[in-house]
Amino acid sequence: MDLGECPKIHELALRADYEQAAKERDYGYVVDALQHLETFIADCDRKTELAKRRLKETQEELSEEAAAKAEVIHRLGEQIGTKLAHAENVGAEGNVEESLKLMDEVDRLKKEKSTVEIEYRNSMPASSYQQQKLRVCEVCSAYLGIHDNDRRLADHFGGKLHLGFIIIREKLEELIKQVEERKAQREREVEEREKERMVREKERVELERGQEEERRKEREQRSRSQSNKRRRGSRERERRGSRERRGSRERRRRSRSHSRSRRHRWVEDVGCRGHVSCTYSKALVK
Repeated sequence: MDLGECPKIHELALRADYEQAAKERDYGYVVDALQHLETFIADCDRKTELAKRRLKETQEELSEEAAAKAEVIHRLGEQIGTKLAHAENVGAEGNVEESLKLMDEVDRLKKEKSTVEIEYRNSMPASSYQQQKLRVCEVCSAYLGIHDNDRRLADHFGGKLHLGFIIIREKLEELIKQVEERKAQREREVEEREKERMVREKERVELERGQEEERRKEREQRSRSQSNKRRRGSRERERRGSRERRGSRERRRRSRSHSRSRRHRWVEDVGCRGHVSCTYSKALVK
């Protein structure tokens, strides 16, 4: 599978800058990479399923026992090829002891595979056994044969195509986990902001309720004050009216008393037998 040259820019300095900046802000490139890898892996899985259906149509169907033995042979062959390729890599790096341990495991798996192959050969006719039974690699969709030797298996499982698909699938799982964690983090942040908003809204409502209560008390206090002023004004007017009424009665009383006094003096003067020298009597007579 040749995808050609990548059109993106690959620079370690830019990658380091992005990794540093991504700690403070989500630029969305992780989601873009996730979608790209999902499309790539989905296409590979589609080809794998198509190849499986093609093999099922073209190859002779095995019995249940033979099919189970063939599956075990494929699984052991995959383990042998993977460990053999890994042993070669660690040996090339200078880790001889680890390479020898892996080769011992490869030898053990080879013996186990040989035993299963004998059982597989005995479970089916010789003519059918000679036919190459293929299977499809679940990782890279390449064809593998049940009679492939260890070198062929090592070349496949240690090849760039197979290892590249392993890296892509592992990276895809990592990105899925990363996106889910970021999504959960955003949901927590939204929930926290919503809680803070509700707390602020509650505080605002309580503040407005307190202010409204204070304004109500002020209005009641002003109303009581105005009522007291009106009552005091009414009592003051009543007192002034009472004083005015008492003064009016007093003036009338004094006026009546003065009138009675003048009439009394007039009667006395008139009774003076017409004494013409009494000025007051004359004035009254006139």
